[in-house]
Amino acid sequence: QVQIVQSGGGLVQPGGSLRLSCAPSRSIFSFNIIGWFRQAPGKEREWVGDLKSGIMTNYSDSVKGRFTISRDNAKNMVFLQMNALKPEDTAVYYCNAEDHRVLRTYWGQGTQVIVSS
Repeated sequence: QVQIVQSGGGLVQPGGSLRLSCAPSRSIFSFNIIGWFRQAPGKEREWVGDLKSGIMTNYSDSVKGRFTISRDNAKNMVFLQMNALKPEDTAVYYCNAEDHRVLRTYWGQGTQVIVSS
């Protein structure tokens, strides 16, 4: 069973930065897509961005230019660097990993990000 452990998050002022971490229990290169999602109170979960085949990144329009997805091969981790944070970025952020060979998607436990002055 694949486990995904997330870390990071917390409270930050508008304009600040945070970095979230995602650590799967299996090689990040064994997944087709590692993605980031978020869910704000009272709203549906929305896609933030993803890393495909360990190489290609994509971002939603709402975070493009402010958020960056990267990986650390040695640590087997994927990161979501969030800069120029806005109050509307406040949400629980989730990491997931898709394995298309077995048609499974694995989710992290989520981590809270609050952007407030």
